Amino acid sequence: MDPQLAAALPDMPHVGLADPVRARAAMRELVAFLGVPEAPGHVEVADREIPGPPGAPPVPVRLYRPRNAPGPLPVLVYFHGGGFCTGDLDNEQERCLGFAAEAGALVVSVDYRLAPEHPFPAAFDDCHAATAWAWENAARLGGDPERVAVGGGSAGGALAAGVALRARDGAGPPLVFQFLLYPVLDDRMDTPSMRAYTEPPLFNRTDVEHMWRHYLGSGPGPGRAAAPVYAAPARAADLAGLPPAYLLVAEIDPLRDEALGYARRLIETGVPTELHHVPGVYHGFDGVTSAEVARHAVAGQHRALRRALHRALDSPDGK
Repeated sequence: MDPQLAAALPDMPHVGLADPVRARAAMRELVAFLGVPEAPGHVEVADREIPGPPGAPPVPVRLYRPRNAPGPLPVLVYFHGGGFCTGDLDNEQERCLGFAAEAGALVVSVDYRLAPEHPFPAAFDDCHAATAWAWENAARLGGDPERVAVGGGSAGGALAAGVALRARDGAGPPLVFQFLLYPVLDDRMDTPSMRAYTEPPLFNRTDVEHMWRHYLGSGPGPGRAAAPVYAAPARAADLAGLPPAYLLVAEIDPLRDEALGYARRLIETGVPTELHHVPGVYHGFDGVTSAEVARHAVAGQHRALRRALHRALDSPDGK
């Protein structure tokens, strides 16, 4: 393990997912430990509520826009992590500030409904509705409706990949990029990394089991029906026609191999895909910005977003 990441572990709260109420309290402690920065003067930040899916409550979002940036700006709709049952807009404050300032994007951070009170498809429907809203209102917000991307970390990566699949399948909106950080993708939990990483740090197989139980309403195992494709995107039979992708994968992570497998399938299908596997790091490592490897990964994310969203400006099909 990277020594700087190892040094941060003893003081870091572990967000076990067995009990969602305790998990949410632990997540708030973890976010406070990592820090929630104030918005710098060069980024505008605004909270608002937008229409939710039909029959559902409004969805809270937080908008980030670089001040005095020439528009229209590319739009990144971003979904936080937290195992589908924890997390909120503060989880992603530092990350989204960076996306706005360094990648020059209008960022829409989405506070979707949480399981188990709201199991699948509630969070997914919220995220799809927020993506459609961002596309429909892009011009009014100073964004470019022809350069809308989705992204997320961990469970947020599952939501982003699922929204990209649904958009491709005809529900829209048109997307130019999917930005997946150590994503959750496969409820089958049958990979070498899932069998190897059964203990902390931060996220392990037991947490994954609880996560799927909360999100799908039943735990993994032979008696449970297959998860819907939009919940577990790795179950999609065909990945053709998806937008270009960026995947960040951590070595010491039970999710490692499902992300690597998804990237390989995207590549084999002809989807332009940038894949980064980082050795010696654990799930969510890039939030530990005291570590050089985390800062390097975040800088790489900014570069990838800039490349992808500017390429989309030059070439409508994103290729």
